Amino acid sequence: MSQPPSRKAQRRRDPQARRRAIVDAAAAVLVESGALTHRVVAERAGVPLGATTYYFSSLHELRTAAITQLAEGVCDELAEVSERVKASGGDPRVLAELLHEYLSDEDQIRADAALYSTAMQHEDLRSIALMWVQGFVALAEQWTSPESARSIAVFIDGATMQTTLTGTPLEVATLQGALTGLLHQAGDRA
Repeated sequence: MSQPPSRKAQRRRDPQARRRAIVDAAAAVLVESGALTHRVVAERAGVPLGATTYYFSSLHELRTAAITQLAEGVCDELAEVSERVKASGGDPRVLAELLHEYLSDEDQIRADAALYSTAMQHEDLRSIALMWVQGFVALAEQWTSPESARSIAVFIDGATMQTTLTGTPLEVATLQGALTGLLHQAGDRA
């Protein structure tokens, strides 16, 4: 009886899986150290060095794919937060608790930091790093005013940076106080 093929063998036969493994590895390297090279990514992905250059003709192309993956992950997380807040009727307490959970996820905060750090060094990637802002604002406008939605996005950015620098998320009460004020700006629907 034959053995099932190994993951490495499966990736060899599945070009999309190999490409995904390379992008996953590049994203992980950006989050961990930011020191992105074809060699480091190939080693991390468990693929030959030539595979990284086959799928990505330049390091910048690989970096773009990795940053896009990180940005999509942030968008997905914040979309879930927005949907749960919408279900609560825009309750600032619920938003504060969800934001605290988000800020307590060390891996997520590292991914956010990698996203911003890379975008600061590569101006052409800034629109990718800002994808979450547009997505979050569009979703948040379902439960608050456009002005409040943009203000909350800016606040989330600041809270994320604060957490990145201190290693500790803001307390739920602090988040709730700030978010209550932002949700109830003059002209808001709430």
